[in-house]
Amino acid sequence: MTSRLLAILGVLLVAGPLSKAQTAPPRPNPNPEIVADIPVNYDEAKAGNYSLPNPLKLNNGKPVRDSKTWFGKRRPEIVSMFETQQYGRAPGRPSDESFDVFDKGTPALDGKAIRRQVVITLSKNKDGLSKDKDWPQIHLLMYLPAAAKKPVPMLLNINFVAASTTVDDPEVKPGMVWDPKTNTRITPPSGFHFAAIDPRPLLDAGIGFATFYYGDLEPDYADGFSNGIRARYLKSGQTQPAPDEWGAIAAWAWGMSRVQDYFETDSGVDAHRVAIFGISRLGKTVMWAGAHDQRFAAVIASCSGEGGAALSRRVYGETVAHLVAPSRFPYQFAVNYQKYAQHLDQMPMDAHMLVALIAPRPLLLQTGNTDLWSDPKGEFLSAVAAGPVYKLLGKDALDTDVWPAAKQPILHDLAYYMHDGGHGTLPSDWDIYLEFLKAHLHPEL
Repeated sequence: MTSRLLAILGVLLVAGPLSKAQTAPPRPNPNPEIVADIPVNYDEAKAGNYSLPNPLKLNNGKPVRDSKTWFGKRRPEIVSMFETQQYGRAPGRPSDESFDVFDKGTPALDGKAIRRQVVITLSKNKDGLSKDKDWPQIHLLMYLPAAAKKPVPMLLNINFVAASTTVDDPEVKPGMVWDPKTNTRITPPSGFHFAAIDPRPLLDAGIGFATFYYGDLEPDYADGFSNGIRARYLKSGQTQPAPDEWGAIAAWAWGMSRVQDYFETDSGVDAHRVAIFGISRLGKTVMWAGAHDQRFAAVIASCSGEGGAALSRRVYGETVAHLVAPSRFPYQFAVNYQKYAQHLDQMPMDAHMLVALIAPRPLLLQTGNTDLWSDPKGEFLSAVAAGPVYKLLGKDALDTDVWPAAKQPILHDLAYYMHDGGHGTLPSDWDIYLEFLKAHLHPEL
């Protein structure tokens, strides 16, 4: 695996219960002092005094006192803020979306699973013309519990690696990944297993597992735009999305919704019980996917940090300015997001409102106590500030404003867990994930 590709991915802890051979390399300089020539603050005394927008106050200043007003008025207002000012507006379902289930149900994983492999084609007819053959496709790998007698709940994972390198299953069709040096797809380099996942514990609990490579939607570097889904939706005269249109994170989240479209056609899946999971920038992705698409039943976001669950107005670790610096990740967000880099107080929203958009559905924010760059305390404070929305909708919030120590999970409807370690997901975190999923997806096995 090239050092540049590792730097682009930025997630170098394992993403599941793995063998020793699948342990990821250490993350270089996990809490840097300067990034993109911008100093990084790790001093609580310098995190700043800030006032957060009230998620339960309408744009006209009137309070939100009931669920009808939340869903009918306030929630759409907040969705619009994030759509136009942070992630960007995405199109709807493609008019000519199609599903090719070329592996319809093969016994796998020592008889524990029934495997399906699906190609989701994202093309749409343009003005009555034939399909564009160059439209991106999602290569979905999924496993259903072999013992299931009825449709099962699912955990959908969007991953940094091809499906064929996510699960140790030699019968999976080999996948390709994007190479930023050549801007072409290549065979995954040797050792490209740092985000591998063993789905067997999920299957034993009666929960299915599905995964796909985020690069199927959009390469994760600025020069990859021409090869991604967003380029296919440019209007006449456009060379880039408009300032309020989708960045790469919104494209990846949009792809998760397209997988949900497929789940609604699969008789083995209970599409009303699909949880989604991602790490780091893909933690940001599942936050936005869950906030925007209410079909998802639950969300597990690992170390989503700035641009995800961590409060932006709290200047600690990575900031909006770091995210949108020209040398880093401006392509991941709507262009409008850049105007807040030096004007955080002018943002109409903050991360607690993103958390609130997932209510009343269960949300688990998982982070690490040494991942200061991603501001684990900022994620906790965001959940605290979103608590009134969960309570308004009759759900259990964190019910504390005291930041818990590592290894002290709070597994309410709005949940928080900080492992003793750094960025990403440790194998031991999966015990917490499974407890959370069993409590909220209610598998029958």
